[in-house]
Amino acid sequence: MSGTKPDILWAPHQVDRFVVCDSELSLYHVESTVNSELKAGSLRLSEDSAATLLSINSETPYMKCVAWYLNYDPECLLAVGQANGRVVLTSLGQDHNSKFKDLIGKEFVPKHARQCNTLAWNPLDSNWLAAGLDKHRADFSVLIWDICSKYTPDIVPLEKVRLSSGETETTLLVTKPLYELGQNDACLSLCWLPRDQKLLLAGMHRNLAIFDLRNTSQKMFVNTKAVQGVTVDPYFHDRVASFYEGQVAIWDLRKFEKPVLTLTEQPKPLTKVAWCPTRTGLLATLTRDSNIIRLYDMQHTPTPIGDETEPTIIERSVQPCDNYIASFAWHPTSQNRMIVVTPNRTMSDFTVFERISLAWSPITSLMWACGRHLYECAEEENDNSLEKDIATKMRLRALSRYGLDTEQVWRNHILAGNEDPQLKSLWYTLHFMKQYTEDMDQKSPGNKGSLVYAGIKSIVKSSLGVVESSRHNWSGLDKQTDTQNLNEERILALQLCGWIKKGTDVDVGPFLNSLVQEGEWERAAAVALFNLDIRRAIQILNEGASSGKGDLNLNVVAMALSGYTDEKNSLWREMCSTLRLQLNNPYLCVMFAFLTSEAGSYDGVLYENKVAVRDRVAFACKFLSDTQGSPLDVLKDERVQYWIENYRNLLDAWRFWHKRAEFDIHRSKLDPSSKPLAQVFVSCNFCGKSISYSCSTVPHQGRGFSQYGVSGSPTKSKVTSCPGCRKPLPRCALCLINMGTPVSSCPGGSKSDEKVDLSKDKKLAQFNNWFTWCHNCRHGGHAGHMLSWFRDHAECPVSACTCKCMQLDTTGNLVPAETVQP
Repeated sequence: MSGTKPDILWAPHQVDRFVVCDSELSLYHVESTVNSELKAGSLRLSEDSAATLLSINSETPYMKCVAWYLNYDPECLLAVGQANGRVVLTSLGQDHNSKFKDLIGKEFVPKHARQCNTLAWNPLDSNWLAAGLDKHRADFSVLIWDICSKYTPDIVPLEKVRLSSGETETTLLVTKPLYELGQNDACLSLCWLPRDQKLLLAGMHRNLAIFDLRNTSQKMFVNTKAVQGVTVDPYFHDRVASFYEGQVAIWDLRKFEKPVLTLTEQPKPLTKVAWCPTRTGLLATLTRDSNIIRLYDMQHTPTPIGDETEPTIIERSVQPCDNYIASFAWHPTSQNRMIVVTPNRTMSDFTVFERISLAWSPITSLMWACGRHLYECAEEENDNSLEKDIATKMRLRALSRYGLDTEQVWRNHILAGNEDPQLKSLWYTLHFMKQYTEDMDQKSPGNKGSLVYAGIKSIVKSSLGVVESSRHNWSGLDKQTDTQNLNEERILALQLCGWIKKGTDVDVGPFLNSLVQEGEWERAAAVALFNLDIRRAIQILNEGASSGKGDLNLNVVAMALSGYTDEKNSLWREMCSTLRLQLNNPYLCVMFAFLTSEAGSYDGVLYENKVAVRDRVAFACKFLSDTQGSPLDVLKDERVQYWIENYRNLLDAWRFWHKRAEFDIHRSKLDPSSKPLAQVFVSCNFCGKSISYSCSTVPHQGRGFSQYGVSGSPTKSKVTSCPGCRKPLPRCALCLINMGTPVSSCPGGSKSDEKVDLSKDKKLAQFNNWFTWCHNCRHGGHAGHMLSWFRDHAECPVSACTCKCMQLDTTGNLVPAETVQP
């Protein structure tokens, strides 16, 4: 390497030593400096490591390439390729092992002198050393030497040759190689293939060639310019990298006709490429006169069937130091660690940090991956934030079938834990609405609506006549206010809102007493005021102020109420309109908003979002006319549709697929327009028509789908041909009976295999009878038979088909989370 930039090598088995190769060989020892000071004479490599020079070997001039012996013993044996083509075995430091003492100084000499370009030790037979030489018209360029040739009987005995005059020592010159390959060509790079001891990949002058030492007369080659720096991926022995100029080619030895991938071309020529020995699919490249090392992370992604696509590559750059980098070397065991050397022999120890991949599961588990490590965020012992999280509550409620009990609607609040009184009130309200709709259906059975739950709007609009307003007296004041006359429908609406009890008596007294007992003074006072009983409202506020549990300011509010006047220009009205917005309690705000509003204009009450919806609805029933109380259809609101779709996606993310399907069934009953269209259907290979659609159009009264065996009927009738063109349907690969035949009619079928129907309505077909097939090999059969087969097998059930059908489906082995214990 004289006159060139230095190279650097890590010891294969001594993880704390490396060699710098230039005009001489320098052996260094690396040690940690985390808890110690830098020793005298040591070189700083990084913040926590330093290198100490152990020995120097300057006995091998004209070095062109160096390779470290791969075996454990001897430790520091190196092969040095020289400019004259000779390969010299040398050592760094003293080796007292007499068994290998004779190897030091041994030279391997070609017939004709020319430059040695590359060296490679065989990883399986450590005594074999391959050398790549420049071209000579009468000689071979790839020579394989056996460094312990005296142990091989077929090799010619070694010749002892006296060195030139002036030297007194005798050295052993080996002139007969074990194998000679690549005649009349030049070898620029070499590497052994780890899968076989006798396979050698060589980058020749114009091609990449694979030599099989079992038959040296033949070789497999591909013409290419990318013949430099050939190196094998240590984790994928069929993947090889090579380069030419500024371009890197990735080869697959199983398809050696062309590169499977060509990496981005660099503006400057490349000087080195190397696979990371501790990381799968990570390739590092270095260009001339650069302080940046480019990394290519080759991700393993499934390849689409029938498509030849390039693997996914993540490219990034790292800068180990500020100066130009002459060479680098990956550490053999420390993950993503490398050492770099600059042209002036300045060294730097550097670790490539992995990108952190963060994943937050739908069940609130937080994990991230960094290199080989997988970390999980653990909750503190006294931290109950996870239990308070709304997503956790929603998941537990969904797991208990919350909201899906449509028979006894009021029981849904029990499924939610029976801890939220507002939730309890909501479900009881829905229960009463359902009862009202059922009562209306019984009264007029011939005029059934599509809504299962009749809301306040439907109830109020069901009145035959127009509700008129009239003036009613205040209780405790000599004043009157316009309110709506309460007909049967509005009284029912007030009952659903909880203001009055079921019956003919329109009295809010019991409701006010229950609010007072629960300490809801402000709400009770507002309800009393909305029922024109200002004296009762003042009394409730005074009780709240004197109870010790209520706010003392309630006395001030009561005093303000007592000065109520309906004069539009009064000072009381002006002050209350200004100061009511400064009150913290929403019910106190709406009380003054009601008293200061114009007749028929109560926006200050109706649009106060902090007031319970049922109270605002009840207020509207008392004070708004039919034309004013006409809200839009809630189901058509974009926000509601957004909530519904997000909840469905959330159930799918939790793998609550059965719960989501049941939710869709109930939703389609409430809103028939939400029923999803058929997304998948089975079509005939001959006519292309949908088989199930053709079945539905057959004009045969009283039979429908059952005649084709897809309704799960006890008759188990079947169809074995397309209803459109009468061509036969394909056969099941397992039972060999035509598709369309119910599973229980097939040999080995049983009723226990059938899934229990979630709804009372009959399904189009039981799942075990469904058509299923592999998108790769096109083989298939009954879904029940296929599932049973792939529980114990990985390959296709068809003879001579080696397709791994189930492994192509990434979700095939997933199970619904409802079947897993929480």
